[in-house]
Amino acid sequence: MSVGRGDAVALTRVLVRLDSRNPSLVPGAPGEDAAARALAETLRAWGLDVDVRDAAPGRPNVVVHAGRAAGGRTLMFNGHLDVVGTDGMRHPPFDAAERDGKLYGRGSADMKGGVAAMCAAAARAMDAGLAGELVIAAVVDEEFASIGTRALLDAGVRADAAVVTEPTRLAIAPAHRGFAWFTVTVHGRAAHGSRYDIGIDAIRHAGLLLAELDALEERELTRRTHPLLGHASLHASSIEGGIGMTTYPDRCTLRIERRTMPGERASDALAELQAAITRVRTRRPAFAADVAFDLAQPPSDVPPSAPIVRAIGDAIARTGGTPHLEGLSAWTDAALLNDAGIPAICYGPGDIALAHAAEEWIPVHEIERATDTLARLALDWCGPANSGNSAWPG
Repeated sequence: MSVGRGDAVALTRVLVRLDSRNPSLVPGAPGEDAAARALAETLRAWGLDVDVRDAAPGRPNVVVHAGRAAGGRTLMFNGHLDVVGTDGMRHPPFDAAERDGKLYGRGSADMKGGVAAMCAAAARAMDAGLAGELVIAAVVDEEFASIGTRALLDAGVRADAAVVTEPTRLAIAPAHRGFAWFTVTVHGRAAHGSRYDIGIDAIRHAGLLLAELDALEERELTRRTHPLLGHASLHASSIEGGIGMTTYPDRCTLRIERRTMPGERASDALAELQAAITRVRTRRPAFAADVAFDLAQPPSDVPPSAPIVRAIGDAIARTGGTPHLEGLSAWTDAALLNDAGIPAICYGPGDIALAHAAEEWIPVHEIERATDTLARLALDWCGPANSGNSAWPG
């Protein structure tokens, strides 16, 4: 499993061929251990000092501290090794086949191509010599609860800025929405279908709440905008209820996802949902519902004028690209890094629209271009070890 030093495409193939489905999403899945061990072996062969440490039993982060901590700035490259399930895929998920300049496989875009690019870029930048420090963090569990990046931060790992190499089609993505998940249980009263006088239809009452939430989005959420992200939103993810055709349902369960904008908190979304319930109850006194808060992750937002945004724009231009900004539709670990005081943006090869899809692939040329840009960024940000060294790590 030898991978040439700094060969991001070959490293992508190695990683894609390893099944690293997240066991929190796919019962019985193997998790990230094999991919983490293979990556660590490659980085050690490239001469990097590698720390492999479990964020949870059998689920290790791979962390490298390269360069010199004193004398220059610190930059983190962060990416995740876990992937989602493979049910319904229209091609073999782990054979890393290449056709027409595309490398296919689960996790190729989301985001083993990005992980390979950041690691290869680090090796190339190290060859040129760095005055500062480069932290490479390949983490577990981003697709579920982000225990990998949380463990990294809990261990005290910090940097002056970070790039999360999620698939952005090589755009600079300084912002993305957060999310909050809620379970709403609407209570009714079971009765024979003929007994309208005593039955309370929990499903119909759930419909009243859904209509109120629809109005909330149209009336308020569409006005909460961000120049790169559009507007805040919500949707009903699932609905369950009913006992039988001739019985009034005694309960109906709704699961609601609210996508939050920079500046919004999960507690704000919860308060909105509770206010919607109160409005329905005011109109329909028999209406009764409980809300359970399930999970939330914060939004992420770095100003376009931030040093890391300007620096990666310069690196893109210096390696032959055209820098442009986009909002990222998906949630990423960049939000956790930002919350910890590390300005974090996303930039990487591949298209987020192909993440979790029946066909997942990544353009090989984007892996190569991302590697060039990230190596240039690392050298520019951290500074060359020898100020007179103009060697380009290409």
